[in-house]
Amino acid sequence: MRQARNAHRGIWLPDSGDSAGKHGGAGHRARLRERLLTGGAEALADYELLEFLLFAGVRQGDTKPAAKALIARFGSFAAVLDADPAALQEVKGVGEAGAAALKSVGLAARRMAQGKVKNQPVLGSWQALLDYLAIDMANLNHERIRVLYLNSQNRLISDQVVHDGTIDEGAIYPREVIRKGLDIGATALILVHNHPSGSPEPSRADIAITTRIAEAGRHLGIVVHDHVIIGGDSHVSLRAKGLI
Repeated sequence: MRQARNAHRGIWLPDSGDSAGKHGGAGHRARLRERLLTGGAEALADYELLEFLLFAGVRQGDTKPAAKALIARFGSFAAVLDADPAALQEVKGVGEAGAAALKSVGLAARRMAQGKVKNQPVLGSWQALLDYLAIDMANLNHERIRVLYLNSQNRLISDQVVHDGTIDEGAIYPREVIRKGLDIGATALILVHNHPSGSPEPSRADIAITTRIAEAGRHLGIVVHDHVIIGGDSHVSLRAKGLI
């Protein structure tokens, strides 16, 4: 290591080049942290926020290349947080600890969104419900069908995933959906599923299954309030379209 004498104290110190190499990464992390704490919601770009999150799993060094590679691989910040841990670790610079840090943030986001819906009248907290559903389903690469069961005050009492895969004749059984509601004391329900294509427009199969479940519910005293389809950053309500 090159060294230079301090003329006043008679000691040897690393020269400026070595100091910059050793401490530059720490300085960058400190600057990101300051921007995060003082700059507001838009202080960091998506890749910078991922960069910051990776600090928890990468104790030293530059996490920017890994952060940018994650965005390039998965397409968006939200998709990174939704990605499988094994897939995250395929990106250079993201080990097990880094993948765990990213997944913990995704889980925290879901818990926060769920907390705004749980024990609240769902019909009066509609945007919070949509936010919760979007966080959980918007970035899935397969269709997922779930049923939100409500009590007589329209509060959420159960959130059930009933099928993973395309809606067809064998995907979901209306009487089973209604029977589950009766078993847990529900008086209403909301159907939800996603379209991985990104378009939330309902298909004929979507409309048909909704009609069948609504009809079964009418006979047994359970109201189908809506069927919400999530597609990318948007959604469609079948009730708003007059299809229920």
